[in-house]
Amino acid sequence: MASKDQLTQFKYRILASALICILFCTFAFPAQAYAKDNPNSIPDLNTFIETVKDGNAGILRGVYVSNVMALAIVQQPMGNPGYVSTAEYVATQFSIATEVGNVGLLAHNTAAGSFFSKIKPGDRIVLVYGDGRLESFMAKSIQSYQALNPLSPYSQFSDLETQTKFSAEELFNKVYRGEYHLTLQTCIKNNGNASWGRLFIVATPVENNGKTTNDLALLSNKRHID
Repeated sequence: MASKDQLTQFKYRILASALICILFCTFAFPAQAYAKDNPNSIPDLNTFIETVKDGNAGILRGVYVSNVMALAIVQQPMGNPGYVSTAEYVATQFSIATEVGNVGLLAHNTAAGSFFSKIKPGDRIVLVYGDGRLESFMAKSIQSYQALNPLSPYSQFSDLETQTKFSAEELFNKVYRGEYHLTLQTCIKNNGNASWGRLFIVATPVENNGKTTNDLALLSNKRHID
């Protein structure tokens, strides 16, 4: 039987591996989605809902930001919290974020993650569930970190704004734990190294205040301008 220390180390390695954002994965899921490189292809929210919904209530199927992206969402295979889809227009729901009571979406910066960097503070991010239900968030915090040893599960991360250093566990706690919120994560490429750093967009819930799906769709199609 594994000792307590071995179990703790194993749990830590799983947690750290999820922050690595591995460059290549063996699974890919084809999906119809749209993103900012071709803004004319981004549909209105109601059209996107019909594209991704499949009747599965409680299962995330899409993420939408007006004039930025409309991506399908897939879930990680059981027991594989480091899995990230390589499909160009697909984000992956982070299972460990779900376990701590929040929503996390992962994507490679060489694929769907390239659109995460287009999101600005104040943008409305809409999650679409399989039954067509919507959940809205407002982008509040854009955080960038350098991975001081990008290929190590024990790498520290340096905040590019404050130069504060965090362990993988500390960084996970900072961006994924706390009051209910949404976190989008991708890698930052620098000097030819696609996993040089990490980008996190942290978004807080927007009260629907009794608005209907159509009302929310109209709101989401008006990108926030400060």
